[in-house]
Amino acid sequence: MQQITSLESSVLVLNKFFMALHVISARRAFVLLCKESAEVISVGDGKFNSYNFECWKDVSLYKVKSGLPDEDETSWVRTVSFEIEVPKIIRLLFYEKHPQSNVKFNRRNIFARDENRCQYCGKRFPTSELSLDHIVPKAYNGKTTWTNIVCACTECNKLKGGRVPEEARMKLIRRPVKPKHSPILSLKLRSDRYRSWKQFLDEAYWSVPLK
Repeated sequence: MQQITSLESSVLVLNKFFMALHVISARRAFVLLCKESAEVISVGDGKFNSYNFECWKDVSLYKVKSGLPDEDETSWVRTVSFEIEVPKIIRLLFYEKHPQSNVKFNRRNIFARDENRCQYCGKRFPTSELSLDHIVPKAYNGKTTWTNIVCACTECNKLKGGRVPEEARMKLIRRPVKPKHSPILSLKLRSDRYRSWKQFLDEAYWSVPLK
């Protein structure tokens, strides 16, 4: 179970010019490293070093033999023959495309924007217990847009039904907006675990906390 958690942890992907592109799973990151399509970027004391997969294995082995403490149990993958630290950042060696400025409108980003919090009762729930609600229902010509879709728990969704909040005597905890930057990145940057990502991201990602 521990190893599955490690391989599902998040890794920031940079393009060839060290510009942030997106976030992927550690599992996918290791595939790219093994194919020699990417390298690990390790940040420390304001400097960074790059390593291919074999060199990163050696760095990990040194840490293990030196008895350096684990920063996080989920930051290691242990196999029969070796242990390797999950990188937090990788850089694609042959990808020059610039990152997209437009945030994709999808279920995952909506949940991240709303922090898995029902926008009516204000409680947080697992993704499996949340649904997407049209503030203005489709029956009232409500659009499927950033400003008309919010997270809602099962109970609140049933209570609201096919009505607008005012009709159901319900109130949004905050008005939904279209995010300027990736909601997932914004959430990750709140954790010390991903503080090394900051210098590769526009300051607007992390200087202003979400309300």
